[in-house]
Amino acid sequence: MNLKALKEQALQNPEVKAEYERLAPEFALASTLISMRQRAGLTQEELAKRLDTQKSNISRLERGSSNPGWKTLQRYAHACGFELTVHVEQQKQPVH
Repeated sequence: MNLKALKEQALQNPEVKAEYERLAPEFALASTLISMRQRAGLTQEELAKRLDTQKSNISRLERGSSNPGWKTLQRYAHACGFELTVHVEQQKQPVH
């Protein structure tokens, strides 16, 4: 069984699907951070030097295992040559 088939099978479980959907924004942020760094042609080590931090902090951000603040995200984006903006969308299912 490949990863895609395993994911599809797991998402058949309503609890797994709900948790996956809850975490989707965090996955998207991590993916965006990695994409920015790669498009800038930087390694994690090079980016860490630009931000005067440790490679492990960059890794943690890109894994989604930290809760970065606005300033951290802004510094990361600028170090990669990007501007940080906010985009909002109405929820598909309104909160009651």
